[in-house]
Amino acid sequence: MVQRRKVMSEKQMSAVRQFMKRKNIVFSARRYGIDALGAMAQGLFASLLIGTIISTLGEQAGIPFLVTAGGYAKAVSGPAMAISIGYALQAPQLVLFSLLAVGEPANERGGAGGPLAVLVVTIFAAEFGKAVSKETKIDILVTPLVTILIGTALSAWWAPGIGSAANAVGQLIMWATELQPFFMGIFVSVIVGIALTLPISSAAICAALNLTGLAGGAAVAGCCAQMVGFAVMSFRENRWGGLVAQGLGTSMLQMGNIVKNPRIWIPPTLASAITGPIATCIFAMQMNGPAVSSGMGTCGLVGQIGVYTGWLADIASGAKAAITPMDWIGLLLICFILPAVLSTFFCEILRRMGWIKKGDLTLE
Repeated sequence: MVQRRKVMSEKQMSAVRQFMKRKNIVFSARRYGIDALGAMAQGLFASLLIGTIISTLGEQAGIPFLVTAGGYAKAVSGPAMAISIGYALQAPQLVLFSLLAVGEPANERGGAGGPLAVLVVTIFAAEFGKAVSKETKIDILVTPLVTILIGTALSAWWAPGIGSAANAVGQLIMWATELQPFFMGIFVSVIVGIALTLPISSAAICAALNLTGLAGGAAVAGCCAQMVGFAVMSFRENRWGGLVAQGLGTSMLQMGNIVKNPRIWIPPTLASAITGPIATCIFAMQMNGPAVSSGMGTCGLVGQIGVYTGWLADIASGAKAAITPMDWIGLLLICFILPAVLSTFFCEILRRMGWIKKGDLTLE
C-alpha cells in the first residue's frame, strides 16, 4: 500500500512538472528577480519617467501639448509595468493584454510602493493566467477572467501591505541617510552602483523603495561612478564606441569581463564610495524627481534629468529658493568629473600592480 502511494505520488509530481513545462511556468530567481524586475523598470521608464521628462520640457518651453502628452504617459505607469512584466514572463497574448487591467489597481493600492506591488501581483496573475490559457473551448472568456480576477483580488488584498512595507524600508534608508550622511552616503552609493552593473535592475529597486531625497542623490552618484568609471577607464581598449555605450548606456556590458577578472570592478566601486559621501555631505545633492531616476545614473542622462526636475519641483513647492551655481557644480563633479578621474586613477594603480591587464576591459 505504501509503495503504491509512493508510485502514485511520483506520477502526480511528474504530471505537474510536465504541465508546468508545457505552460512555461518556471519558478526561478532569475525569471522573477532579474527578468521580471528588469522588465518592470523598462515599463516604468516608458511611462512615468519619459512622461516626466516630456512634461518638464513642455513646462520649461511653454508648449502645452508636451505637458498633456507627458501627463498621459505618466497616467499609465501601472499598466505599462504590468504588461512589461508579463512580456518578460513570456505570457500568451490574452494573458498579456489582460494584465493591463491588473497593473492599475496594484499600482494605485500600493501607494508609494506601487512598483513592488505591481511586480508581485502581476507575477501571480500572469502565472495563473498562463496555467488556464487554452485549456478550455471558451478560452477567450476564461483566460482574461482568471487573470483579471486574480490580479484585482490580490491588488485589494496584498498591494497595500506590500506598498507600505516597501515604502517603510525606503523611508528608513532615507531617514538613516539624513541622520548619517557620510556612512549612508557610502553604503547607498556602493550598493546601488553595484546593482546597476549586475544583471538586476537598480532602477527597479529604487522605484520599488521610492528612494528619493538625499539617499536618491547618493544612489545617482553610485550609478554614475560605475557607468562613467567603466566608460573612461576602458577608453584605451574600447575607444569612442565603448565610451558612449557604457557612459550613456549601461556598465552591465562589463559583466562578462568582471566574471573573468573581478578586480576590474574595484576602481569604479572605490570611486562610488568617495562620490557618495561627497554628494550627501558636501553638496547635499538630492534626487527628488521620479524614484526610478535614482537608479539610472547617466543612462540617457536620466539621473541628471531626475535631479533637475526635482529642483524644479522643490522650487514650485517652496522647499528651494532657486537653482544655484553650486548645484550645477555639484552635479557635474559627482556625475561626470569625479567618477572619470577617480576610476582612471585607481585603474592605473591596478594596471601597474598587474591586477588589470591589457584586454581585461575590452568589450566583445
